[in-house]
Amino acid sequence: MEKSLKDQVYESILEDLFQGNVAPGDILNEKALLEKYHCSKSPVREALMALCADGILKNIPRYGYEVVRLSREDIYDMLAFRFVLERGVLLECGAELREEDFLDLEKINSQCSENDTDAMTHWKHNTEFHLRLIACVHNEYITEQLEKCMARLKRAYSQYYWKKDKEILFSMDTEHHVDIVSALRNKDVDKAIRYLEEDIQDFGEYSAYRLKLHFS
Repeated sequence: MEKSLKDQVYESILEDLFQGNVAPGDILNEKALLEKYHCSKSPVREALMALCADGILKNIPRYGYEVVRLSREDIYDMLAFRFVLERGVLLECGAELREEDFLDLEKINSQCSENDTDAMTHWKHNTEFHLRLIACVHNEYITEQLEKCMARLKRAYSQYYWKKDKEILFSMDTEHHVDIVSALRNKDVDKAIRYLEEDIQDFGEYSAYRLKLHFS
């Protein structure tokens, strides 16, 4: 199904943000966007309103749309949400995963372990791993909530961590995937949850998160 103009504009603005072409605090001008996308006001305005509703932009009347900066507290809250949600799923059905589930997770993780890639591709595979991990619960609403959270964290990953001067070894922030799968193969859900917490804590600079979160 072909995407609407509004959705195309929405996703294009997001991609500019992920790539660093648009930075937190920048002001987006409706007139400039009309010229960029060569379309009518309606889809551009609808896309901007949707981005505001999602907390990505802030409408400043008679000025433009400011790109909202995610605070570290925002990030820690999202990481805590992820842990509560994914932990709950593993407690519910982690011992019920089958061999086909493990094979799928291992296949996805082999892509997460690649260092000769780019940050966006790495985050995409990491998201796929965690969505597949919770697929055992067969709950579309839970899956949708994790997907939304991972999408917002992708923005945070871009804002705080992709632009570091030092070289990033992508496989390091997903190194506990293997441990999670191994523990679940052995029906040791508690150990899998401990590795899950370590995996989530590997999101960039997490020291405050580590102090804040003590669920396991």
